[in-house]
Amino acid sequence: MESPKQFDFLVLGSGLAGLFYALEASKAGTVAILTKGRAQESNTLHAQGGVACVASATDTFDLHVQDTLVSGSGLCKEEVVRGIIEDGPDRIRDLARLGVRFTTRPGEERELWDLGKEGGHSRRRIFHVDDATGKEIEQVLLQAVCLNPRIQVFERYQAVDLITLGKLGYSAENRCMGCYALDRTSGRVEVFCAHHTLLATGGCGKVYLYTTNPDVATGDGVAMAFRAGVPIANMEFIQFHPTCLYHPQAKSFLISEALRGEGALLLNQAGQRFLSGVDPRAELAPRDIVARAIDAEIKRSGHPCVYLDIRRKGKEYLQGRFPTIYSACLRCGIDMAADLIPVVPAAHYQCGGVVTDIDGRTELPGLWASGEVACTGLHGANRLASNSLLEAVVVSYRAARASVAAGPLSRKISIPPWDEGSAADPDELVVVAHNWREVRELMWDYVGIVRTRKRLRRAGMRLQNLAREIREYYWSYRLNADLIDLRNLVLVASLIVDSALERPESRGLHYILDFPKLDDSHPPSDTILRRSEVSIDE
Repeated sequence: MESPKQFDFLVLGSGLAGLFYALEASKAGTVAILTKGRAQESNTLHAQGGVACVASATDTFDLHVQDTLVSGSGLCKEEVVRGIIEDGPDRIRDLARLGVRFTTRPGEERELWDLGKEGGHSRRRIFHVDDATGKEIEQVLLQAVCLNPRIQVFERYQAVDLITLGKLGYSAENRCMGCYALDRTSGRVEVFCAHHTLLATGGCGKVYLYTTNPDVATGDGVAMAFRAGVPIANMEFIQFHPTCLYHPQAKSFLISEALRGEGALLLNQAGQRFLSGVDPRAELAPRDIVARAIDAEIKRSGHPCVYLDIRRKGKEYLQGRFPTIYSACLRCGIDMAADLIPVVPAAHYQCGGVVTDIDGRTELPGLWASGEVACTGLHGANRLASNSLLEAVVVSYRAARASVAAGPLSRKISIPPWDEGSAADPDELVVVAHNWREVRELMWDYVGIVRTRKRLRRAGMRLQNLAREIREYYWSYRLNADLIDLRNLVLVASLIVDSALERPESRGLHYILDFPKLDDSHPPSDTILRRSEVSIDE
Protein backbone atom coordinates (compact mmCIF):
# COMPACT_ATOMS: atom_id res chain seq x y z
CA MET A 1 0.00 0.00 0.00
CA GLU A 2 1.34 3.41 -0.98
CA SER A 3 2.18 5.85 1.81
CA PRO A 4 -0.02 8.96 2.06
CA LYS A 5 0.76 11.87 -0.24
CA GLN A 6 1.48 14.88 1.98
CA PHE A 7 1.02 18.52 0.97
CA ASP A 8 0.47 21.81 2.76
CA PHE A 9 -2.64 22.58 0.71
CA LEU A 10 -5.01 20.27 -1.16
CA VAL A 11 -7.37 21.58 -3.87
CA LEU A 12 -10.25 19.51 -5.21
CA GLY A 13 -11.17 20.92 -8.62
CA SER A 14 -9.34 22.71 -11.42
CA GLY A 15 -11.58 25.61 -12.44
CA LEU A 16 -10.99 29.27 -11.70
CA ALA A 17 -11.65 28.84 -7.95
CA GLY A 18 -9.19 25.98 -7.51
CA LEU A 19 -6.43 27.28 -9.76
CA PHE A 20 -6.46 30.81 -8.33
CA TYR A 21 -6.37 29.49 -4.76
CA ALA A 22 -3.48 27.17 -5.65
CA LEU A 23 -1.41 29.98 -7.16
CA GLU A 24 -1.89 32.18 -4.10
CA ALA A 25 -1.40 29.39 -1.53
CA SER A 26 1.76 28.16 -3.28
CA LYS A 27 3.54 31.29 -2.05
CA ALA A 28 3.46 29.66 1.40
CA GLY A 29 3.78 25.94 0.70
CA THR A 30 3.21 22.92 -1.52
CA VAL A 31 -0.13 22.39 -3.27
CA ALA A 32 -1.82 19.35 -4.81
CA ILE A 33 -4.68 19.83 -7.26
CA LEU A 34 -6.94 16.82 -7.84
CA THR A 35 -9.21 16.80 -10.87
CA LYS A 36 -11.32 13.83 -11.87
CA GLY A 37 -10.97 14.43 -15.59
CA ARG A 38 -8.52 16.52 -17.55
CA ALA A 39 -7.28 19.59 -15.71
CA GLN A 40 -8.99 21.96 -18.13
CA GLU A 41 -12.41 20.28 -17.91
CA SER A 42 -14.46 22.46 -15.57
CA ASN A 43 -17.45 24.77 -15.54
CA THR A 44 -15.05 27.68 -15.92
CA LEU A 45 -14.04 26.38 -19.35
CA HIS A 46 -17.63 26.71 -20.56
CA ALA A 47 -18.33 30.18 -19.11
CA GLN A 48 -19.05 32.43 -22.09
CA GLY A 49 -20.28 35.67 -20.50
CA GLY A 50 -17.56 37.05 -18.26
CA VAL A 51 -16.73 38.60 -14.90
CA ALA A 52 -19.01 41.27 -13.43
CA CYS A 53 -16.95 44.15 -12.04
CA VAL A 54 -17.43 47.90 -11.68
CA ALA A 55 -15.06 49.70 -14.05
CA SER A 56 -16.78 52.61 -15.83
CA ALA A 57 -17.37 56.23 -14.85
CA THR A 58 -21.14 55.69 -15.02
CA ASP A 59 -21.08 52.70 -12.65
CA THR A 60 -20.61 52.42 -8.88
CA PHE A 61 -20.19 49.73 -6.26
CA ASP A 62 -23.57 50.76 -4.83
CA LEU A 63 -25.29 50.14 -8.16
CA HIS A 64 -23.70 46.69 -8.52
CA VAL A 65 -24.64 45.86 -4.92
CA GLN A 66 -28.23 46.95 -5.52
CA ASP A 67 -28.54 44.91 -8.73
CA THR A 68 -27.25 41.85 -6.87
CA LEU A 69 -29.61 42.34 -3.94
CA VAL A 70 -32.62 42.76 -6.24
CA SER A 71 -31.73 39.59 -8.14
CA GLY A 72 -31.17 37.67 -4.89
CA SER A 73 -34.77 38.32 -3.76
CA GLY A 74 -34.07 39.12 -0.12
CA LEU A 75 -31.62 36.31 0.68
CA CYS A 76 -28.27 37.93 -0.13
CA LYS A 77 -25.98 38.85 2.77
CA GLU A 78 -25.36 42.53 2.03
CA GLU A 79 -21.99 42.70 3.80
CA VAL A 80 -20.76 39.72 1.74
CA VAL A 81 -22.14 41.21 -1.48
CA ARG A 82 -20.39 44.52 -0.85
CA GLY A 83 -17.11 42.89 0.18
CA ILE A 84 -16.92 40.72 -2.93
CA ILE A 85 -17.92 43.53 -5.29
CA GLU A 86 -15.43 45.99 -3.79
CA ASP A 87 -12.61 43.42 -4.08
CA GLY A 88 -13.44 42.87 -7.77
CA PRO A 89 -11.20 45.49 -9.41
CA ASP A 90 -8.07 44.19 -7.65
CA ARG A 91 -8.78 40.63 -8.73
CA ILE A 92 -9.46 41.72 -12.33
CA ARG A 93 -6.02 43.35 -12.26
CA ASP A 94 -4.54 40.08 -10.94
CA LEU A 95 -6.09 38.13 -13.81
CA ALA A 96 -4.84 40.67 -16.35
CA ARG A 97 -1.32 40.51 -14.87
CA LEU A 98 -1.41 36.72 -15.20
CA GLY A 99 -2.18 37.17 -18.90
CA VAL A 100 -5.97 37.14 -19.31
CA ARG A 101 -6.62 39.33 -22.35
CA PHE A 102 -9.97 40.92 -21.63
CA THR A 103 -11.53 42.42 -24.74
CA THR A 104 -10.96 46.14 -25.26
CA ARG A 105 -12.24 48.75 -27.69
CA PRO A 106 -10.53 51.88 -29.06
CA GLY A 107 -10.86 55.10 -27.04
CA GLU A 108 -9.95 58.66 -27.81
CA GLU A 109 -6.63 58.48 -25.96
CA ARG A 110 -6.22 54.80 -25.03
CA GLU A 111 -7.94 51.46 -25.29
CA LEU A 112 -10.95 51.00 -23.03
CA TRP A 113 -12.47 47.85 -21.59
CA ASP A 114 -15.27 46.55 -23.79
CA LEU A 115 -17.79 46.04 -20.99
CA GLY A 116 -20.82 43.87 -21.73
CA LYS A 117 -24.31 44.02 -20.23
CA GLU A 118 -26.45 41.07 -19.13
CA GLY A 119 -29.84 40.46 -17.56
CA GLY A 120 -30.38 42.14 -14.18
CA HIS A 121 -27.47 44.58 -14.57
CA SER A 122 -28.29 48.30 -14.70
CA ARG A 123 -24.90 49.18 -16.22
CA ARG A 124 -22.33 47.70 -18.55
CA ARG A 125 -19.84 45.96 -16.26
CA ILE A 126 -19.06 42.52 -17.74
CA PHE A 127 -15.37 41.96 -18.46
CA HIS A 128 -15.18 39.38 -21.23
CA VAL A 129 -12.88 37.76 -23.77
CA ASP A 130 -15.19 37.81 -26.78
CA ASP A 131 -17.70 35.05 -25.91
CA ALA A 132 -15.18 32.57 -24.49
CA THR A 133 -14.11 34.25 -21.25
CA GLY A 134 -13.93 31.08 -19.18
CA LYS A 135 -11.77 29.31 -21.75
CA GLU A 136 -9.23 32.14 -21.73
CA ILE A 137 -9.12 32.30 -17.92
CA GLU A 138 -8.79 28.52 -17.61
CA GLN A 139 -5.91 28.37 -20.11
CA VAL A 140 -4.00 31.26 -18.57
CA LEU A 141 -4.31 30.00 -14.99
CA LEU A 142 -3.54 26.42 -15.92
CA GLN A 143 -0.38 27.53 -17.71
CA ALA A 144 0.71 29.47 -14.62
CA VAL A 145 -0.01 26.44 -12.41
CA CYS A 146 1.97 24.08 -14.66
CA LEU A 147 4.99 26.41 -14.49
CA ASN A 148 4.85 26.58 -10.68
CA PRO A 149 7.25 24.06 -9.06
CA ARG A 150 5.28 24.08 -5.78
CA ILE A 151 2.05 22.89 -7.42
CA GLN A 152 1.40 19.32 -8.57
CA VAL A 153 -1.67 18.47 -10.65
CA PHE A 154 -3.16 14.97 -10.39
CA GLU A 155 -5.43 14.34 -13.37
CA ARG A 156 -8.04 11.57 -13.31
CA TYR A 157 -8.03 11.47 -9.50
CA GLN A 158 -11.54 11.48 -8.06
CA ALA A 159 -12.13 12.42 -4.43
CA VAL A 160 -14.16 9.76 -2.62
CA ASP A 161 -14.60 11.27 0.84
CA LEU A 162 -13.01 13.82 3.14
CA ILE A 163 -10.76 12.57 5.93
CA THR A 164 -11.68 14.08 9.29
CA LEU A 165 -10.34 13.61 12.80
CA GLY A 166 -13.88 12.84 13.94
CA LYS A 167 -14.10 9.86 11.62
CA LEU A 168 -10.65 8.74 12.78
CA GLY A 169 -11.85 8.60 16.37
CA TYR A 170 -10.47 11.84 17.77
CA SER A 171 -13.47 12.81 19.87
CA ALA A 172 -11.88 15.90 21.44
CA GLU A 173 -11.54 17.76 18.16
CA ASN A 174 -12.60 17.55 14.55
CA ARG A 175 -10.71 18.79 11.54
CA CYS A 176 -10.37 18.04 7.83
CA MET A 177 -7.08 16.28 7.07
CA GLY A 178 -7.42 15.76 3.32
CA CYS A 179 -9.26 13.11 1.35
CA TYR A 180 -9.32 9.61 -0.03
CA ALA A 181 -9.15 9.70 -3.83
CA LEU A 182 -9.59 7.11 -6.56
CA ASP A 183 -6.86 6.95 -9.17
CA ARG A 184 -9.14 6.38 -12.15
CA THR A 185 -6.25 4.94 -14.17
CA SER A 186 -5.04 2.27 -11.73
CA GLY A 187 -8.27 1.79 -9.77
CA ARG A 188 -6.45 2.27 -6.43
CA VAL A 189 -7.76 4.53 -3.67
CA GLU A 190 -4.97 6.73 -2.31
CA VAL A 191 -4.60 9.02 0.71
CA PHE A 192 -3.95 12.74 0.23
CA CYS A 193 -3.09 14.58 3.45
CA ALA A 194 -3.03 18.36 3.86
CA HIS A 195 -3.24 21.01 6.55
CA HIS A 196 -5.89 22.81 4.50
CA THR A 197 -8.30 21.43 1.88
CA LEU A 198 -10.25 23.58 -0.58
CA LEU A 199 -13.45 22.32 -2.18
CA ALA A 200 -13.58 23.85 -5.66
CA THR A 201 -15.56 21.07 -7.29
CA GLY A 202 -18.17 23.22 -9.04
CA GLY A 203 -21.88 22.53 -9.21
CA CYS A 204 -24.36 19.72 -9.68
CA GLY A 205 -25.88 20.36 -13.13
CA LYS A 206 -25.69 16.69 -14.13
CA VAL A 207 -28.37 15.91 -11.55
CA TYR A 208 -30.78 17.13 -14.26
CA LEU A 209 -31.51 15.55 -17.61
CA TYR A 210 -30.85 18.78 -19.52
CA THR A 211 -27.96 20.96 -18.41
CA THR A 212 -25.33 23.34 -19.72
CA ASN A 213 -22.76 21.73 -17.40
CA PRO A 214 -19.98 19.30 -18.35
CA ASP A 215 -20.09 15.66 -17.24
CA VAL A 216 -17.87 16.34 -14.20
CA ALA A 217 -20.54 18.51 -12.50
CA THR A 218 -22.04 15.85 -10.21
CA GLY A 219 -22.18 17.76 -6.92
CA ASP A 220 -19.17 15.98 -5.41
CA GLY A 221 -18.09 18.76 -3.04
CA VAL A 222 -21.57 19.31 -1.60
CA ALA A 223 -22.03 15.57 -1.06
CA MET A 224 -18.63 15.06 0.60
CA ALA A 225 -19.06 18.09 2.85
CA PHE A 226 -22.54 16.96 3.90
CA ARG A 227 -21.27 13.48 4.75
CA ALA A 228 -18.54 15.15 6.85
CA GLY A 229 -21.19 17.01 8.85
CA VAL A 230 -20.78 20.45 7.26
CA PRO A 231 -24.05 22.42 6.86
CA ILE A 232 -25.47 22.89 3.35
CA ALA A 233 -27.66 25.89 2.48
CA ASN A 234 -30.26 26.91 -0.13
CA MET A 235 -30.03 23.93 -2.47
CA GLU A 236 -33.61 24.60 -3.64
CA PHE A 237 -32.26 27.50 -5.72
CA ILE A 238 -31.12 25.86 -8.96
CA GLN A 239 -30.69 28.36 -11.77
CA PHE A 240 -31.94 27.25 -15.16
CA HIS A 241 -30.24 29.15 -17.94
CA PRO A 242 -32.99 30.41 -20.24
CA THR A 243 -31.20 29.81 -23.52
CA CYS A 244 -29.53 26.49 -24.27
CA LEU A 245 -29.24 25.66 -27.98
CA TYR A 246 -32.04 23.31 -29.00
CA HIS A 247 -30.56 21.07 -31.68
CA PRO A 248 -29.88 17.30 -31.91
CA GLN A 249 -26.24 17.93 -32.86
CA ALA A 250 -25.57 20.20 -29.86
CA LYS A 251 -24.92 18.67 -26.45
CA SER A 252 -25.72 21.23 -23.77
CA PHE A 253 -24.37 24.21 -25.72
CA LEU A 254 -25.08 27.50 -23.98
CA ILE A 255 -26.22 30.59 -25.87
CA SER A 256 -24.83 33.36 -23.70
CA GLU A 257 -27.05 35.90 -22.00
CA ALA A 258 -24.75 38.48 -23.55
CA LEU A 259 -26.73 38.09 -26.80
CA ARG A 260 -29.76 39.55 -25.07
CA GLY A 261 -27.51 42.20 -23.56
CA GLU A 262 -26.61 43.20 -27.10
CA GLY A 263 -30.21 43.35 -28.27
CA ALA A 264 -31.35 39.81 -29.08
CA LEU A 265 -35.12 39.30 -28.77
CA LEU A 266 -36.98 36.20 -27.63
CA LEU A 267 -39.75 35.10 -30.00
CA ASN A 268 -42.35 32.35 -29.86
CA GLN A 269 -43.28 29.98 -32.69
CA ALA A 270 -45.46 32.70 -34.24
CA GLY A 271 -42.55 35.15 -34.31
CA GLN A 272 -44.01 37.27 -31.48
CA ARG A 273 -42.19 38.66 -28.45
CA PHE A 274 -43.71 37.28 -25.25
CA LEU A 275 -41.54 38.71 -22.44
CA SER A 276 -42.75 42.32 -22.69
CA GLY A 277 -46.00 41.42 -20.94
CA VAL A 278 -44.19 39.40 -18.25
CA ASP A 279 -41.65 41.93 -16.95
CA PRO A 280 -40.87 45.57 -17.86
CA ARG A 281 -37.22 44.61 -18.41
CA ALA A 282 -38.34 42.08 -21.05
CA GLU A 283 -35.32 40.17 -22.41
CA LEU A 284 -33.06 41.75 -19.78
CA ALA A 285 -35.06 40.50 -16.81
CA PRO A 286 -33.21 38.20 -14.36
CA ARG A 287 -32.77 34.60 -15.42
CA ASP A 288 -35.44 33.08 -13.19
CA ILE A 289 -38.12 35.29 -14.74
CA VAL A 290 -36.95 34.65 -18.30
CA ALA A 291 -36.62 30.88 -17.78
CA ARG A 292 -40.11 30.58 -16.28
CA ALA A 293 -41.58 32.68 -19.09
CA ILE A 294 -39.98 30.43 -21.71
CA ASP A 295 -41.13 27.31 -19.85
CA ALA A 296 -44.69 28.69 -19.74
CA GLU A 297 -44.61 29.63 -23.44
CA ILE A 298 -43.38 26.15 -24.42
CA LYS A 299 -46.13 24.50 -22.34
CA ARG A 300 -48.78 26.88 -23.68
CA SER A 301 -47.87 26.42 -27.34
CA GLY A 302 -46.80 22.78 -27.30
CA HIS A 303 -43.81 23.83 -29.42
CA PRO A 304 -40.54 22.32 -28.16
CA CYS A 305 -38.55 25.57 -28.07
CA VAL A 306 -38.57 29.35 -28.48
CA TYR A 307 -36.21 31.47 -30.59
CA LEU A 308 -33.55 34.15 -30.19
CA ASP A 309 -33.45 36.79 -32.91
CA ILE A 310 -30.29 38.87 -33.29
CA ARG A 311 -30.28 39.01 -37.08
CA ARG A 312 -30.45 42.80 -37.21
CA LYS A 313 -26.90 43.07 -35.85
CA GLY A 314 -25.44 41.70 -39.07
CA LYS A 315 -22.84 39.07 -39.87
CA GLU A 316 -19.71 41.19 -39.36
CA TYR A 317 -20.71 42.26 -35.86
CA LEU A 318 -21.85 38.79 -34.80
CA GLN A 319 -18.69 37.06 -36.01
CA GLY A 320 -16.58 39.63 -34.17
CA ARG A 321 -18.50 39.78 -30.88
CA PHE A 322 -19.67 36.15 -30.64
CA PRO A 323 -17.19 34.03 -32.64
CA THR A 324 -17.62 30.89 -30.52
CA ILE A 325 -21.41 30.95 -30.61
CA TYR A 326 -21.49 31.90 -34.28
CA SER A 327 -19.26 28.97 -35.22
CA ALA A 328 -21.16 26.49 -33.05
CA CYS A 329 -24.50 27.53 -34.53
CA LEU A 330 -23.08 27.37 -38.05
CA ARG A 331 -21.94 23.78 -37.46
CA CYS A 332 -25.59 23.01 -36.73
CA GLY A 333 -26.75 24.72 -39.92
CA ILE A 334 -27.86 27.94 -38.19
CA ASP A 335 -26.55 31.28 -39.44
CA MET A 336 -27.16 33.78 -36.62
CA ALA A 337 -27.10 36.63 -39.14
CA ALA A 338 -29.94 35.10 -41.17
CA ASP A 339 -31.72 32.53 -38.97
CA LEU A 340 -33.53 32.40 -35.66
CA ILE A 341 -31.72 30.42 -32.93
CA PRO A 342 -33.86 27.69 -31.29
CA VAL A 343 -33.38 27.67 -27.50
CA VAL A 344 -34.73 25.98 -24.36
CA PRO A 345 -33.96 26.38 -20.63
CA ALA A 346 -31.48 23.98 -19.03
CA ALA A 347 -30.07 23.48 -15.53
CA HIS A 348 -27.10 25.78 -15.19
CA TYR A 349 -25.98 26.89 -11.72
CA GLN A 350 -26.56 26.01 -8.06
CA CYS A 351 -26.94 29.12 -5.91
CA GLY A 352 -26.74 27.15 -2.67
CA GLY A 353 -24.00 24.88 -1.44
CA VAL A 354 -21.49 24.40 1.37
CA VAL A 355 -21.97 27.15 3.95
CA THR A 356 -18.93 29.46 4.15
CA ASP A 357 -18.06 32.98 5.17
CA ILE A 358 -16.62 35.54 2.73
CA ASP A 359 -13.16 33.96 3.23
CA GLY A 360 -14.38 30.53 2.12
CA ARG A 361 -14.14 29.18 5.68
CA THR A 362 -16.51 26.30 6.53
CA GLU A 363 -17.66 25.11 9.94
CA LEU A 364 -15.11 22.27 9.78
CA PRO A 365 -11.57 23.52 10.60
CA GLY A 366 -9.14 22.87 7.77
CA LEU A 367 -11.91 22.77 5.14
CA TRP A 368 -12.55 25.68 2.79
CA ALA A 369 -14.84 26.08 -0.21
CA SER A 370 -14.96 28.50 -3.13
CA GLY A 371 -16.83 28.89 -6.40
CA GLU A 372 -20.12 27.25 -7.26
CA VAL A 373 -19.79 24.58 -4.55
CA ALA A 374 -19.94 27.25 -1.82
CA CYS A 375 -22.79 29.31 -0.41
CA THR A 376 -21.26 32.58 0.76
CA GLY A 377 -24.43 34.66 0.72
CA LEU A 378 -23.59 36.52 -2.50
CA HIS A 379 -26.23 34.99 -4.76
CA GLY A 380 -29.23 34.66 -2.45
CA ALA A 381 -32.24 33.16 -4.20
CA ASN A 382 -31.03 33.90 -7.73
CA ARG A 383 -27.54 34.55 -9.10
CA LEU A 384 -26.99 37.78 -10.99
CA ALA A 385 -25.34 37.01 -14.34
CA SER A 386 -21.51 36.90 -14.31
CA ASN A 387 -21.27 37.29 -10.53
CA SER A 388 -20.10 33.66 -10.32
CA LEU A 389 -16.60 34.14 -11.74
CA LEU A 390 -16.27 37.30 -9.65
CA GLU A 391 -17.13 35.34 -6.50
CA ALA A 392 -14.75 32.51 -7.42
CA VAL A 393 -11.70 34.71 -7.88
CA VAL A 394 -12.38 36.97 -4.88
CA VAL A 395 -13.23 34.22 -2.40
CA SER A 396 -10.36 31.98 -3.54
CA TYR A 397 -7.90 34.81 -3.00
CA ARG A 398 -9.32 35.48 0.45
CA ALA A 399 -9.45 31.75 1.31
CA ALA A 400 -5.81 31.29 0.35
CA ARG A 401 -4.72 34.23 2.48
CA ALA A 402 -6.86 33.06 5.41
CA SER A 403 -5.69 29.44 5.26
CA VAL A 404 -2.04 30.53 5.10
CA ALA A 405 -2.63 32.76 8.12
CA ALA A 406 -4.29 29.89 10.00
CA GLY A 407 -1.06 27.91 9.70
CA PRO A 408 -0.40 24.15 9.71
CA LEU A 409 -1.69 21.56 12.14
CA SER A 410 0.72 21.51 15.08
CA ARG A 411 1.00 17.71 15.36
CA LYS A 412 1.23 14.72 13.07
CA ILE A 413 -1.78 12.49 12.60
CA SER A 414 -1.53 8.95 11.27
CA ILE A 415 -4.05 8.45 8.45
CA PRO A 416 -5.05 4.83 7.78
CA PRO A 417 -5.14 3.57 4.19
CA TRP A 418 -8.44 3.00 2.40
CA ASP A 419 -10.00 -0.29 3.48
CA GLU A 420 -12.06 -1.94 0.76
CA GLY A 421 -12.67 -5.01 2.91
CA SER A 422 -14.04 -7.95 0.95
CA ALA A 423 -15.59 -5.85 -1.82
CA ALA A 424 -15.79 -7.63 -5.16
CA ASP A 425 -15.48 -6.31 -8.68
CA PRO A 426 -18.84 -4.92 -9.86
CA ASP A 427 -20.74 -7.45 -11.95
CA GLU A 428 -23.74 -5.45 -13.16
CA LEU A 429 -22.67 -1.96 -14.22
CA VAL A 430 -25.99 -1.65 -16.04
CA VAL A 431 -27.53 -1.01 -12.60
CA VAL A 432 -25.39 2.10 -12.19
CA ALA A 433 -26.23 3.38 -15.66
CA HIS A 434 -29.95 2.77 -15.12
CA ASN A 435 -30.02 4.54 -11.76
CA TRP A 436 -28.05 7.47 -13.18
CA ARG A 437 -30.69 7.96 -15.89
CA GLU A 438 -33.55 7.55 -13.42
CA VAL A 439 -32.20 10.23 -11.07
CA ARG A 440 -31.76 12.76 -13.88
CA GLU A 441 -35.16 12.11 -15.46
CA LEU A 442 -36.87 12.19 -12.07
CA MET A 443 -35.30 15.54 -11.19
CA TRP A 444 -36.16 17.07 -14.57
CA ASP A 445 -39.80 15.93 -14.44
CA TYR A 446 -40.53 16.53 -10.74
CA VAL A 447 -38.03 19.13 -9.46
CA GLY A 448 -37.63 21.49 -12.40
CA ILE A 449 -38.40 25.14 -13.11
CA VAL A 450 -41.97 24.93 -11.75
CA ARG A 451 -42.65 22.64 -8.79
CA THR A 452 -45.47 21.27 -6.63
CA ARG A 453 -45.28 19.71 -3.17
CA LYS A 454 -46.93 16.54 -4.48
CA ARG A 455 -44.24 16.07 -7.14
CA LEU A 456 -41.49 16.93 -4.66
CA ARG A 457 -42.70 14.30 -2.20
CA ARG A 458 -42.87 11.67 -4.93
CA ALA A 459 -39.35 12.54 -6.01
CA GLY A 460 -38.13 12.36 -2.41
CA MET A 461 -39.61 8.90 -1.84
CA ARG A 462 -38.09 7.50 -5.02
CA LEU A 463 -34.70 9.06 -4.23
CA GLN A 464 -34.71 7.40 -0.81
CA ASN A 465 -35.24 4.02 -2.48
CA LEU A 466 -32.49 4.74 -5.00
CA ALA A 467 -30.15 5.83 -2.21
CA ARG A 468 -30.64 2.50 -0.43
CA GLU A 469 -29.93 0.56 -3.65
CA ILE A 470 -26.83 2.63 -4.35
CA ARG A 471 -25.55 2.36 -0.76
CA GLU A 472 -25.83 -1.43 -0.88
CA TYR A 473 -23.99 -1.48 -4.21
CA TYR A 474 -21.36 1.00 -2.92
CA TRP A 475 -20.40 -1.14 0.08
CA SER A 476 -20.52 -4.45 -1.80
CA TYR A 477 -18.29 -3.69 -4.78
CA ARG A 478 -14.95 -2.07 -5.49
CA LEU A 479 -15.11 1.61 -6.29
CA ASN A 480 -15.25 2.97 -9.79
CA ALA A 481 -15.76 6.50 -11.06
CA ASP A 482 -19.38 6.02 -12.17
CA LEU A 483 -20.40 4.61 -8.79
CA ILE A 484 -18.80 7.54 -6.93
CA ASP A 485 -20.59 10.00 -9.22
CA LEU A 486 -23.92 8.24 -8.75
CA ARG A 487 -23.56 8.13 -4.96
CA ASN A 488 -22.95 11.88 -4.90
CA LEU A 489 -25.64 12.59 -7.47
CA VAL A 490 -28.47 10.90 -5.57
CA LEU A 491 -27.44 12.58 -2.31
CA VAL A 492 -27.39 16.05 -3.86
CA ALA A 493 -30.72 15.36 -5.58
CA SER A 494 -32.18 14.50 -2.17
CA LEU A 495 -30.76 17.71 -0.68
CA ILE A 496 -32.42 19.75 -3.43
CA VAL A 497 -35.78 18.07 -2.82
CA ASP A 498 -35.57 18.36 0.97
CA SER A 499 -34.60 22.05 0.69
CA ALA A 500 -37.48 22.73 -1.71
CA LEU A 501 -39.95 21.11 0.68
CA GLU A 502 -38.60 23.29 3.51
CA ARG A 503 -39.54 26.52 1.67
CA PRO A 504 -43.34 27.09 1.56
CA GLU A 505 -43.16 30.13 -0.71
CA SER A 506 -42.01 31.10 -4.19
CA ARG A 507 -38.80 33.10 -4.03
CA GLY A 508 -36.17 33.65 -6.69
CA LEU A 509 -35.41 30.42 -8.51
CA HIS A 510 -37.73 28.33 -6.33
CA TYR A 511 -41.22 28.56 -7.85
CA ILE A 512 -43.85 26.27 -6.35
CA LEU A 513 -47.48 26.31 -7.48
CA ASP A 514 -48.78 25.51 -3.97
CA PHE A 515 -47.27 28.78 -2.70
CA PRO A 516 -46.98 31.10 -5.73
CA LYS A 517 -46.08 34.24 -3.73
CA LEU A 518 -43.40 35.46 -1.33
CA ASP A 519 -44.05 34.85 2.34
CA ASP A 520 -43.75 38.35 3.82
CA SER A 521 -44.98 37.35 7.28
CA HIS A 522 -41.41 37.13 8.60
CA PRO A 523 -37.87 38.04 7.43
CA PRO A 524 -36.54 35.62 4.78
CA SER A 525 -34.06 33.01 5.96
CA ASP A 526 -31.72 30.43 4.48
CA THR A 527 -32.65 26.77 4.23
CA ILE A 528 -29.96 24.97 6.22
CA LEU A 529 -29.57 21.17 6.13
CA ARG A 530 -27.31 19.20 8.44
CA ARG A 531 -26.63 15.49 8.32
CA SER A 532 -27.90 15.00 11.86
CA GLU A 533 -31.20 16.76 11.15
CA VAL A 534 -32.50 15.20 7.93
CA SER A 535 -33.84 11.82 6.90
CA ILE A 536 -31.32 11.22 4.12
CA ASP A 537 -29.81 7.81 4.80
CA GLU A 538 -26.14 7.83 3.83
